[in-house]
Amino acid sequence: MLINLSNHPSDLWGEGQRRAALDHYRTIQDLPFPHIDPNWGLDEVEMQADHYISKIRRAEPDAFAVHLMGELVFCHVLARKLEAIGIPCVASTTIREVIDHGDGRKEAQFRFVRFRPYF
Repeated sequence: MLINLSNHPSDLWGEGQRRAALDHYRTIQDLPFPHIDPNWGLDEVEMQADHYISKIRRAEPDAFAVHLMGELVFCHVLARKLEAIGIPCVASTTIREVIDHGDGRKEAQFRFVRFRPYF
């Protein structure tokens, strides 16, 4: 199982990303990414990470990985803690394609490439 802890629900992923996840992990379970207050210090971020470890451990007792994308410090803290207890984390890599409309507007499209392990 792949737990998708991001701001992007798996039902909105492109076909390539969904297929890669299902081929490797067989199932996907979404867990919405938490709000990380920009005024928090590291202690609050660590407490939120500990709270999410509890949620992740309840999700499925069998082997799985966590697709972790979001606020950088929270992701770093959570990935480090999850790896320490044997739960691997992956990030999705993309190619960013920008369309410049010439009038000051730019449109970015992201094309999934692969899942990359944090460690």
